[in-house]
Amino acid sequence: MNLAIKYLPKYTIKDYENWEGEWELIEGIAYALASPSFKHQRVVGKLFRFLDEAIEGRCESCVAGIDTDYIIDNHTVVRPDVYIICEKVKNKILKPPQIIFEVVSESTGEKDEGLKKELYEREGIKYYVLVYPELKKARIFKLEGRKYLKVFEAVEDTYTFELENCKISLDFSKVWS
Repeated sequence: MNLAIKYLPKYTIKDYENWEGEWELIEGIAYALASPSFKHQRVVGKLFRFLDEAIEGRCESCVAGIDTDYIIDNHTVVRPDVYIICEKVKNKILKPPQIIFEVVSESTGEKDEGLKKELYEREGIKYYVLVYPELKKARIFKLEGRKYLKVFEAVEDTYTFELENCKISLDFSKVWS
């Protein structure tokens, strides 16, 4: 084991709640969140709007959300860019969402494609979607058994997500316009 990793402090949710600024806590390790770019925020806003509209009237038990703490355990709190959850949410997400979207940037790529993908897979998130604004592309992973399989790579295509009691479609060409 690398000495630096061996001696890293392990933080808890209590520590996290007292920090200033924007952070995520993954297995006791603190990760500072970079300030999002304008393009990142536009894509997040469009994803939320399209998903919220797709859910309305079809998936009464589900809601779309953005930038909300998802508390996994005492040492892990993440903040997905966009999500759909089919549970009641008060202030924080306490149960796994059905879908998580992460908008990937140069500064978040390694964490989004590796660490978070493994974390969400372990937590049983049905769909994990990596969105690449610079490439105008999205990769969709679906949980099959206990492993994610890439089921779709979207540029200007529509994908239909199958949730608990409904299906919703997202036309990715609208996300990039």
